[in-house]
Amino acid sequence: MDEEYDCIVLGTGLKECILSGMLSVSGKKVLHVDRNKYYGGESASITPLQELFQKFGVKEPDEKEHGRGRDWNVDLVPKFLMANGLLVKLLIHTGVTRYLEFKSVEGSYVYKGGKIYKVPVDQKEALSSDLMGIFEKRRFRNFLIFVQDFQENDPKTWKDVDPQRMSAYQLYTKFGLDKNTQDFTGHALALYLNDDYVNEPAANLIRRIKLYSDSLARYGKSPYLYPLYGLGELPQGFARLSAIYGGTYMLNTPVDEIVFEGSSVVGIKSGGVVAKCKQVFCDPSYIKERVKKTGQVIRCICLLNHPIPNTRDALSTQIIIPQNQVNRKSDIYVSLVSNTHQVSAQGWFIAMVSSKVETSNPELEIKPGLDLLGSIKQKFVSISDYYEPIDDGKDSKLFISKSYDATSHFETTCLDVLDIYKRATGEEFDFSKIKLESEDV
Repeated sequence: MDEEYDCIVLGTGLKECILSGMLSVSGKKVLHVDRNKYYGGESASITPLQELFQKFGVKEPDEKEHGRGRDWNVDLVPKFLMANGLLVKLLIHTGVTRYLEFKSVEGSYVYKGGKIYKVPVDQKEALSSDLMGIFEKRRFRNFLIFVQDFQENDPKTWKDVDPQRMSAYQLYTKFGLDKNTQDFTGHALALYLNDDYVNEPAANLIRRIKLYSDSLARYGKSPYLYPLYGLGELPQGFARLSAIYGGTYMLNTPVDEIVFEGSSVVGIKSGGVVAKCKQVFCDPSYIKERVKKTGQVIRCICLLNHPIPNTRDALSTQIIIPQNQVNRKSDIYVSLVSNTHQVSAQGWFIAMVSSKVETSNPELEIKPGLDLLGSIKQKFVSISDYYEPIDDGKDSKLFISKSYDATSHFETTCLDVLDIYKRATGEEFDFSKIKLESEDV
């Protein structure tokens, strides 16, 4: 360990493992350290089931009822992957897909007026959806046709819309879309976290809706994918990638100190040994004095012995509850996975309800999501602080990731990773650097 490295990465959460893989692939000499003896950090999968019950201080499960403990892989921060999104592109371009197997998620729903509806994404679904009245269906269909035909580099397809000058709100108004339609379009199709986006250029909204529909087109049932055996496989896949490109891994290694000279990082100290480096990457838990708390996230893991009602018995699904539907400032997210993804015993389902905390009674805040689940066999509630770095790291050479947010998809996670990479290297990640063929492994 007492060598010199280009980069030292602390923590094996998904963000840190992706960065480690990207940096190794880009030719950097990387040392990757975790104080835990397991991969994943906050984004770990818990197995067997007994460990989950122990973690939350709950009486151990009965194998007769819950099946074999080792058949369960319960993600602490479950998130779905957009089939055509940034993380899948990273996985494919970096060759990590050879270590993992994915399966599509069956359903994508949105909440309106106490009920859930399938998210309409094409002209046919727009006309048959119960989300809208007959005239609104036609307006929404015209909007979708415009978005599908829109090509950013071909002004002929813009149809007197200037995507950079016109705001998202003005685009909605141009097509006459009502508030409910704007709600599910912005939150369930474009996956915005709040309504700030309506004042941004319409181009951003159009891009996001195209990503959703392109992702849906790849597999058909929904735009989302989930790895078999849970998300715990993802960090390990990127860790293997880093190792192939010369990265060094050390689990179960205490980090006593991040060492500075003046205002810049020069290494880390572990057990009296200093490993020198030019840059350090870490999650917020490794240096609390360099991050600020900007909120909290509530997550409720629920074990069910049935699918979520009104989802056509889907074995996996996502439901988004837009903020305005429940008088909140942030959305509520519901995800469901099951034995079809090898994460639970036969006949069991794992639901997660999550949101940003807004009051002193967080569990009451997510009640609209919990009420959708039907009878719940066991609940595990956690409230996590949400941290962000206090600076961009360019001067200190210390690059800290943000905590995981409440969303049930990975797009925000990837944006953070790519932003850190750009700040640290001064350049966008070049996917063409990766020429990993199967015979190299």
